[in-house]
Amino acid sequence: MSRTKKHYLVAVFIVTALSMITRIGSAQQSPLWKIVVLGMAQDAGYPQAGCKKSCCESYWTGEQEKRSVTCLGLLNTASKKAWLFEATPDIKHQLHVLDTLGYELEGIFITHAHIGHYAGLIHLGREVMGANNIPVYVMPKMKNFLESNGPWDQLVALQNISLIPLQNERAVRLASNMNVTPILVPHRDEYSETVGYRISTSNNNLLFIPDINKWQTWDKSLADEINAVDYALLDAAFFADGELPGRDMSKIPHPFTTETMNLLKELPKEQKSKVHFIHFNHTNPAMFESPQRSQVLNRGFNIVLEGMVFDL
Repeated sequence: MSRTKKHYLVAVFIVTALSMITRIGSAQQSPLWKIVVLGMAQDAGYPQAGCKKSCCESYWTGEQEKRSVTCLGLLNTASKKAWLFEATPDIKHQLHVLDTLGYELEGIFITHAHIGHYAGLIHLGREVMGANNIPVYVMPKMKNFLESNGPWDQLVALQNISLIPLQNERAVRLASNMNVTPILVPHRDEYSETVGYRISTSNNNLLFIPDINKWQTWDKSLADEINAVDYALLDAAFFADGELPGRDMSKIPHPFTTETMNLLKELPKEQKSKVHFIHFNHTNPAMFESPQRSQVLNRGFNIVLEGMVFDL
């Protein structure tokens, strides 16, 4: 089977699964709001450019499928409006899923100014979509970065995007029963601050933190944050120390998957099950069928899949 055909079938699977959930849920008073996982990989996706290791070679030899860059879609099943969390380099594929499901893009929330999280905005410009004032929700430094640097400032000048300022811990109300709250987290903030998001209805809420330094550098308790939500999608860039030979991984600002699991090892089973790891580097073996993936699942945690849906 050709790789193009395989990618088409993956997209069809996501769309079919979501359509079935919507039809089944309609008869069972389905929740109005849903989150769909549109990507799970680190900024460079999988495979990664320039990688000659076995992890990416498995893609080129046809043993593994492409993984898109981490992105969530927030869907309102009544209005058929959708919001993206992150504008990734894979945005055209992620928008295609929304289009196929009949959803219209209503806005984009950005976490920070690293390439996998905002570079997709360029597709909204006149060279591609020529979008008209798409709301893009950003923190103050991120707003200044986009307004002050090309080519992003052209998107603002031509009104392809409309920057909506956010404040830490200040909820944005998208509808009477939907709030999105940015939460500052420590990270490599060369160009902007970094936030995660709490996405909340009166029924359920989801915590999304795709990038953070070590959890111990945060001024919040991860266990307490998990206790306060129904789902937690957390940074799992690297599985363990030694994953990048020849590099001092203590200087790489991400919690290892093993560190997160050890930090949360005393949590009750029902709390651990809320955790879904996301934002996998191409070298993280837990992204694939492996002993490391089995270890995550056997310890009571979860790993996102593209097309996975969370009811809010």
